Amino acid sequence: MFSKKINKLSNKFDDIRPYNDNEVNDGIKKIVESKYFPVIVKYLFPERSIQEVVDELLQINSAFDFQKKFMHGAIRSIVKQTSDGLSFGGFENLKSDESYLFIANHRDILLDSAILQVLLVEHGMETSEISFGSNLMMSPFVIEAGKINRMFKVERSINSKESLLMSRKLSEYILHTITEKHLSVWIAHRKGRAKNGLDKTDTVILKMFEMANTTDFVTHFKALKLVPVTVSYEYEPCGKYKVNELYVSRNSEYVKQPGEDLNSILKGITEYKGRIHLEMGKPIINELDVLENIKNKNEKFQILSELIDKQIYKNYKLWSTNYIAYDLLTNENKYQSKYTEIEKEKFLSIMISELDFININNADSRKIYLEMYANQVFKS
Repeated sequence: MFSKKINKLSNKFDDIRPYNDNEVNDGIKKIVESKYFPVIVKYLFPERSIQEVVDELLQINSAFDFQKKFMHGAIRSIVKQTSDGLSFGGFENLKSDESYLFIANHRDILLDSAILQVLLVEHGMETSEISFGSNLMMSPFVIEAGKINRMFKVERSINSKESLLMSRKLSEYILHTITEKHLSVWIAHRKGRAKNGLDKTDTVILKMFEMANTTDFVTHFKALKLVPVTVSYEYEPCGKYKVNELYVSRNSEYVKQPGEDLNSILKGITEYKGRIHLEMGKPIINELDVLENIKNKNEKFQILSELIDKQIYKNYKLWSTNYIAYDLLTNENKYQSKYTEIEKEKFLSIMISELDFININNADSRKIYLEMYANQVFKS
């Protein structure tokens, strides 16, 4: 009902854009023929036959219908199987007939943005386009599924000159999508997932947004309509792997293993996450007026990042796990009223199990693990 059939997009963006609606069905035909498809369907929809799902998908001719008729049920199935429920707030801050730049904290490769799409559909809104790192496009199946699912490519591992050119193109594409295609965009507020529990906006991302500016700083960012988005997981997705990366990085350079990104996607989907909460912030528009009289552009970016961070931290949902970790880390009982002994025992059991899994259960790894949860309390 809300699908915007944008089928004539400048060739300039063909190498990064998702599929137009008239390309979606051909993409679907490719993914249903993949050897991975039956396995995925059996996991997501165990009560349905493969053929039934295939027949339904082959009738889809737009990205919005794909997200509404397939991805919505798929993500809801993941939430049901691997969490203790999904809550949300802040959608009253949005208007269904406007497009926004959703700038979000980043904890899970796939689910952060996927959960947002589910909630947008359930609130009667158009879904957004989604930024997707080229390093994650590790197979034809993933590429096809991403392009059908409104994911646009962000190039990784390119030299500085190419990076500058691609950043400018990405900036122009985001502006084009919001102001001309009238579709919202989801993008993480920093490169890579937060692994230490600290959600801080990288001004490099904001500088990329500004590269397409043809007016003035404030007018440009008002047109983008930045909306901070905060997702909070009771149990950190891929927590043990994040601890492993931080632990190794303290003594040497961390080198990703082949297939590690795919493993992170799969583990983020299948592993237990406890409760999940997603909170929409308020569009940052009138607050930008304070930047009018500031001459130094770096200062403008710094203040803008602080405006985003203020909402992200304010809207973070602190779970019992965060308070438990804080008290364990500080050897205090400051937040004892925020959790039960049963919740504390559960947290400790999961922590020990996860650290044993990565074979680095020692004082340093426990400190890293606890900080991953406690840092949000320190920032509150």
